[in-house]
Formats: sequence, C-alpha cells, structure tokens
Amino acid sequence: MPTSRTRGQRAGLTRQDVLAAALRLVDREGLAVLSMRRLGAELGVEAMTLYHYVANKEALLDGVVEQLLAEAGPPQTGGDSWQDALRTYAHALRETLLAHPNAVPLIVSRPAVTSRNLAVMEGVLEVLRASGFSLEVGLDVLFSLAGFVVGDVVTAAGGGQAEATEQVRQLSDVDPAEFPLLAEAASRAGSRAGARSRFDFALEAMLVGFERARTAEITR
Repeated sequence: MPTSRTRGQRAGLTRQDVLAAALRLVDREGLAVLSMRRLGAELGVEAMTLYHYVANKEALLDGVVEQLLAEAGPPQTGGDSWQDALRTYAHALRETLLAHPNAVPLIVSRPAVTSRNLAVMEGVLEVLRASGFSLEVGLDVLFSLAGFVVGDVVTAAGGGQAEATEQVRQLSDVDPAEFPLLAEAASRAGSRAGARSRFDFALEAMLVGFERARTAEITR
C-alpha cells in the first residue's frame, strides 16, 4: 500500500485521477463510504491533499457526476443529423449510468454545474442551433432528453429492466375473453417487451416531437 503523504502535500495526482478514483470507490462500496478520508486512503495520500483538487465534499460529489458525464462523452458535432447525434448521446449516457448504478442517485439529486458538464451542455446546444432550433427550445430539448434518460436508468436500477419483460409475461395470462386486446397485444409483444426496446420506442417518439418543434419554429 502506498505510504500516505504529509498533510497538504501534492502527490503527483490530477483532478481527473481523484474523480476517477472516487467513482471506482462508489462503484465498489457505495456512496455511503465516500469521504475525503476514505478517498485519500484509496489514493495513498492524506485527506488534506485532496483539497488541492476539490474544494470540499460537495465539490467531490459534483465531480463524480462530472466523471460520469465525461465517460458518456459529448454529443458528436460532425456530419450526423441532429437526431443521430441525440440518439447516440442518449444511448451512451444510458449505458454509462447503467454501468455505475451506485452513482445514479447523484445524477438525480445534484445539478453539478461544473465547467466540464457545462461544456457537454454547450455541445448539445451547438448541434441543435446548427439544425434550426432556437436556443430556448434547444434547452428544453436538452433537459427533456436528459430527464428521460435518467428516469429510465432510475427505473432500471430498481429492477425495471427485468420488470419490463415480466409485465408482458403477466399480461399473457389474462383471460382473452374478458381482455381480448391486452391478451393479443401481449402475444404480439415478443422482442419488443424488453426495457431497451421500450427505451428506443420512447426515444424515437421524443425525437419526432422535437422535430415538430423545430419545424414549427422555422415556419413561424
């Protein structure tokens, strides 16, 4: 185990090193164990050393959110359509959050207004403005999309991925004489019954709605 350094001594770390270690600790042991002292022990430094990189525990928690969003990556601003850019970003964000279930409560509870997070938001608005959205509608799109993804992940973290299939299975047992439409719908659901399929369905519906909002602005 690395020898702890004296109080306040730098350790050749970067802020990125600190945030990545914090996320690993949360992944492994949960949010409740995350403290400056515990993280310092994880990195082999005194807790005071960490204050060179994050101002306090609150800033550390915001940094964990920042690390999550950084792993998802910014939306691509290349030759893809805005729909493809948002679709890719939504899937990347969802997969990242599903990979870090212990950190999901932070995404729900913290605004985490950091420079890196703001840069991601700026990138989304850049894509949308270039495609004809006004900035105010673009911001609505951004928050709507993020809220949808986070809500889906929160449901999945509570067992919702398995429940999505189970819901359809339960419907297959209903009396077709009493509930003919439900029984037939369940029998036809097939591969559409999973949580990923429902996510895709809802995402595509949102993109259609966003396009209507964009078109309405252009023709206004």
